[in-house]
Amino acid sequence: MAYHFNWSHDDVLGMPHWERHRWCEEISTINERRNRDSGGGPPGGGFGGSTGGSTEGGGIELVNPEFEG
Repeated sequence: MAYHFNWSHDDVLGMPHWERHRWCEEISTINERRNRDSGGGPPGGGFGGSTGGSTEGGGIELVNPEFEG
């Protein structure tokens, strides 16, 4: 959440659990929409499976458009 909304670590941890969970759901919705609209996402649709940096197992790749590397 801090990454996506440019919030500090303390701001995120200062939120009640239910509110952090709600923002995580919102981030997921945004990423799913972006993946769908860009034609991205895993083959066959759907999400879930892998964790970490690889999207081979159907995970979501989060990309920072401001990072060039």
